[in-house]
Amino acid sequence: MLESVFYWFIAVGLAFDLFGCIGLIRLPDVYNRAQAATKCVTLGTCLILTGLAGLAVTRGNGAMCVKALLCAAFILLTSPTGAHALVRGAYLSGLKLWEGSVEDAFADRAERIRNESSQPASPASPEEGVTHREEAETA
Repeated sequence: MLESVFYWFIAVGLAFDLFGCIGLIRLPDVYNRAQAATKCVTLGTCLILTGLAGLAVTRGNGAMCVKALLCAAFILLTSPTGAHALVRGAYLSGLKLWEGSVEDAFADRAERIRNESSQPASPASPEEGVTHREEAETA
């Protein structure tokens, strides 16, 4: 009976992974595709690994259970972080949103980031521009 619950976890996880893969193919731009890949595939893979961990416990394989849960925790931590970094890099490099997008919440902040990175760094006062080497030479 308990094994069937874990098989359902695996089946639901496979369905989420399938929906994430369909989203990668069908959605219009990189931002929507990243959302589909991150949310669906992360949840699906974690459900599969949770089902695997449960099956491992019912069959007396504690080491496999621990490994599956560690893999699930690793995926939960790294997948959203990696997707965020990729999407932020795509946005800051100028990749446009899909024309059907309703809101661009990052536009103002991205413009400030672009302006800050394009301006050369200049000291506010002459004293701030002195390096440690120049201080050592004058001493």
